[in-house]
Amino acid sequence: MKHRLLALTALMLIATVPAEPQTNKPAPKVYKAPRTPDGQPDLQGFWTNNTYVPLERPKGVTKEFYTEAEAREMERRAAQAESEQTAPGTIADVHYDFTQFSLDRNQSAFSHDLRTSMIFDPPDGRIPPMTPQGQKRAAEAIERRKRVGRWDMAESNDLDDRCLMMLGSGPPMLNTGYNNNYRIVQAPGYVMILVEMIHDARIIPVDGRSHVSPQIRQWMGDARGHWEGETLVVETTNFNGKNPLRDSSENMRVIERFTRVSDDTIRYTFTIEDESTWVRPWSAELPMKKTVGPIFEHACHEGNYGLYNTLAGARLEEKKAAEGAAKKK
Repeated sequence: MKHRLLALTALMLIATVPAEPQTNKPAPKVYKAPRTPDGQPDLQGFWTNNTYVPLERPKGVTKEFYTEAEAREMERRAAQAESEQTAPGTIADVHYDFTQFSLDRNQSAFSHDLRTSMIFDPPDGRIPPMTPQGQKRAAEAIERRKRVGRWDMAESNDLDDRCLMMLGSGPPMLNTGYNNNYRIVQAPGYVMILVEMIHDARIIPVDGRSHVSPQIRQWMGDARGHWEGETLVVETTNFNGKNPLRDSSENMRVIERFTRVSDDTIRYTFTIEDESTWVRPWSAELPMKKTVGPIFEHACHEGNYGLYNTLAGARLEEKKAAEGAAKKK
C-alpha cells in the first residue's frame, strides 16, 4: 500500500510539471556551396584574407575569442596605428605612406574576426617551442645575418626584398599587410589560386595523383588536393627550405582546408607539421571574405630597380666609411 501511494504521488507531481512549449521552428539550415559544372563545391571568385588578427596571441591575452566590443576596439587601435603619419624624412616615411597609397587595411575589405590569434592549436595561441635542431638552424640564420648585412649584397636581401616570394603566396597563405587578395579558379581535376602578392599562381591537382619524387624540391612545395564533402583539402610537401616559415625546414608539411561557409566567406585553416623544427604540429584559422575583382598586377619594384638602388647605397656607405677611416690616419 505504501509503495502504491508513493507511485501515485510521483505521477501527480509529473502531471503538474508544465510541458515544454511545442514550436514549429525549423532546424538551422546548413549552408551548402553552389556547385561547379563537374559537381564540386564552388570556391571560385575573388577573396581576401585581410585581417587585424595576429598569427600569435598577444602577450597578456589569455582567451581565444574577444567579445564583439573588444574586437572592434582592437581593430580601431590597430587601424589608428597603421594610419598615423610617421616623422617626415624617416625610413618609415619614405618607404610607404599607407594612407596615401590606400594600403592601410581599414581602407579596404577586411575580415572582422573575434579570434585573439589565428593559431588555435596549441590552445595558448602560440607557435610551439623549437626542437634542438630547429634552435640550431635559427641561431645559424641570425649569425649569418650579423656576419653579412641584409643590404650588403643581393643574396643577403630577403626574398621579399628581391620580389621573389612572400608569406601571402603560401602555403600557408598568411596575411601580409597589403595585397591580400586571391582569385580561385576551378577546372575538372584542378584548382588554381592566383595570389596578388608577387603574382604567384598555385596550380593544385585534385585528380588523385601522388606527390612527385622526394628528390624534387620546390619553392612553394608540391601540392595535391582532394575533396572531403564540402571541404577542399590540400597537402603540400617537397619544399626546398629556401623560403622558410619561422625558420621551418624543407621537411615541413602543410595541410590546408578550404570550406565555403556562406556566400561571402571561406573558412581557411591550416596545420603545420615539421618535426625538424617544432616539438609538435600547430594549426591556425583565418576567414577569407569575398571581395571585388579583378586582381591587379603586382609589379613590385619594377624589374628590381629597388635592389640596384639598395646595393648602390650599401657601396656608398662603404666608401664613406673608408674615407672616414683614411682621414683619421
